[in-house]
Amino acid sequence: MNFLELVQKRQSTRKYLPRPVDRKLIDQCIEAARLAPSARNSQPWSFIVIDDPKIIAEVSKKAFSGLYKSTSFAGKAPVLIAVITEKTDYITRLGAQIRNIKYSLIDIGIACEHLILQAEELGLGTCWLGWFNTKQVKKVLQLPRSTQIDILISLGYPQESAKQREKQRRSLNEIRRYNKDLF
Repeated sequence: MNFLELVQKRQSTRKYLPRPVDRKLIDQCIEAARLAPSARNSQPWSFIVIDDPKIIAEVSKKAFSGLYKSTSFAGKAPVLIAVITEKTDYITRLGAQIRNIKYSLIDIGIACEHLILQAEELGLGTCWLGWFNTKQVKKVLQLPRSTQIDILISLGYPQESAKQREKQRRSLNEIRRYNKDLF
């Protein structure tokens, strides 16, 4: 499958089979993320892989309740990955401040996309989650309050019944302009 076919095939998975994912496959996904580019090669990420069903149940109960109930489907995945945003070096932080750009968020976005596309190639489904109770996740995982968890990724084998959904995207002509079109 070529890259555009992979991107076309990839979709958020919200229903998973109750089947464990081999850690070798998980590590392959993390390796794809590890190889992602980042501002000044700062690599401002680390990943906590949660594959123990008891811990997943505890994280799910705390992270996806109340206001966050709409993402509770993720608790049925056999793997959750907490993406930690690490501090970057001084020059990267200074550049980010001058430009008013959070480079670390761009960097972890690229890394997570690498992880998710690798998972898709391996036949695994994922869902990128930004809506969860961060404070409670840190508490369950016994992380310091200063830890920044911006993303959770659910990962597992998608249910066979999950049909390919048509992507609703703006057309190429709506999003692309060549420089001659600017003048």
